[in-house]
Amino acid sequence: MASLEHMTSLEQQYADLQASGLTLDLTRGKPSPSQLDLSNPLLALPGEGDFRDASGTDLRNYGGADGLPELRAIFGELLQIPSDQLLAYGNASLAIMHDTIVQALLVGVPGGDGPWRDVPDVAVLCPVPGYDRHFTILESLGVRMIPVPFVDGRLDLDTIRSLVASDPSIRGMWCVPMYSNPTGVTYTVDEVEALVGMETAAPDFRLFWDNAYAVHHLTEAEPLPLDVLGMAERAGHPERPLVYASTAKITFPGAGVAFFGGSRVNVEWMRARTSAQTIGPDKLNQLRHLRFFGDAEGVRRLMRKHRAIIAPRFAAVERILGERLTGVADWTHPTGGYFVNLEVPRGTASVAVALAAAAGVALTPAGSAFPYRDDPEDSNIRIAPTFPSPDDLEAAIEALCICVLLAVERSN
Repeated sequence: MASLEHMTSLEQQYADLQASGLTLDLTRGKPSPSQLDLSNPLLALPGEGDFRDASGTDLRNYGGADGLPELRAIFGELLQIPSDQLLAYGNASLAIMHDTIVQALLVGVPGGDGPWRDVPDVAVLCPVPGYDRHFTILESLGVRMIPVPFVDGRLDLDTIRSLVASDPSIRGMWCVPMYSNPTGVTYTVDEVEALVGMETAAPDFRLFWDNAYAVHHLTEAEPLPLDVLGMAERAGHPERPLVYASTAKITFPGAGVAFFGGSRVNVEWMRARTSAQTIGPDKLNQLRHLRFFGDAEGVRRLMRKHRAIIAPRFAAVERILGERLTGVADWTHPTGGYFVNLEVPRGTASVAVALAAAAGVALTPAGSAFPYRDDPEDSNIRIAPTFPSPDDLEAAIEALCICVLLAVERSN
């Protein structure tokens, strides 16, 4: 009888949700308007008459394919990459990742045995749950994806080592090493040393090292990214990591600067590839960012302002999940990044997400954090707390909890 009463109560709560006319969006990790406001001074920069870099180069003209040296120096410090091994491009690191895979397929990468398109059933490892847009790149290009689940919040190094050592068709692995999307996992020194040092059957195995959240801390602790390029060189595989980052969630996602880092060999390879695409990036936008940041500490100060806005949102998610879903579901407790990863009972994620959508709360589709949108447990839901207002966020998480509880009850 208690279960029936509980079910009746949940059904009534859900009916009330539907009647309330919610229109809330938790789909993507977007900065909130108040975060975007932090970078509004960019809109007036660099200013009339300000179009030269420190060496006097006229940035309005062609050239400067590597990007603005002073901006590369700032992000070289933040990313732990020598500035002469870091290139500054356009607004989207995702575009650079896509181009990297395309070029690997068409012409191959340094140290390889030819174009990856000639590799039978070419594949890339995908730690899961992971970033859906990484998977979209591979799927759109016909690259086979091999999911490797995290184990107790850590990379499954035993499985990864075994796969890459035995299968020469595996040519790479996606990595989000700091505050992973969506798990919030940060790789340890031991994990990175294992990745850069492991033996691989493919001679040109690459780590696609997406350091999207390198400065996106949610606590006062501000750890530096690990020096993956130095670690790879010491391990004897200097060409293995290809590093990506951007200012997308630092300033304006649609008008930022993206970066590519690697060994000197990989950087020269990338220069040769991009020389066929462009004579140079938007150096005036790079100058705008340089003037706004000033130096690496300027970036850190800005990110502390971001933290002041979004950390309370994450705390609200933690509080509500704890009040409503303790003993029912599990979730991550991130110290950085943009997401909370919610694990609900097996077979209920897609139902909960559908119930939420019918009640006016949009979530990333169930399964999106897995290759081919196939979550074998149907248990993963990604929560993106940053964009909604605090009141809307609390309403959305309360609604999500009702939907999860109802989905679980209906499955029993």
